Amino acid sequence: MASKNRPVKPQIDKNHSFWQSWLHAWTGLKTVVREERNMRTHIVLGTVALLAGWFFGLTVNQWLWLSLAIFLVMLCEINNTIAENICDLITGPHYHPLAKKVKDIAAGAVVFAAAFAVLVGLILFLPKFWQLYLTWR
Repeated sequence: MASKNRPVKPQIDKNHSFWQSWLHAWTGLKTVVREERNMRTHIVLGTVALLAGWFFGLTVNQWLWLSLAIFLVMLCEINNTIAENICDLITGPHYHPLAKKVKDIAAGAVVFAAAFAVLVGLILFLPKFWQLYLTWR
């Protein structure tokens, strides 16, 4: 760890251990959460879905579908962030139609995954909310 007076030396060689690789991966996850508002939104909505799953007592298979939907959205958001950063690195502050195309496609993947997550949520929770409504009525 570098002191406050010494700058961190950039790593240019391969990781030397599993732990070092893991720390870089963890830094990447923290970065995407800190810098991407949409990722924070996905985390909040995913947490709400997990709490709803706990409240309604989902079966193992239902938990698997819910988990798949949540993680798929988050993976697409991470890949979208990667695509945006690579395009910005290559094009700098200049507009390029191919960079826009790449960014739009990556964002489309997030929307597609989110639509899947909504569909899974409706299939899992609509009957449970309906049953809850009928018992309260």
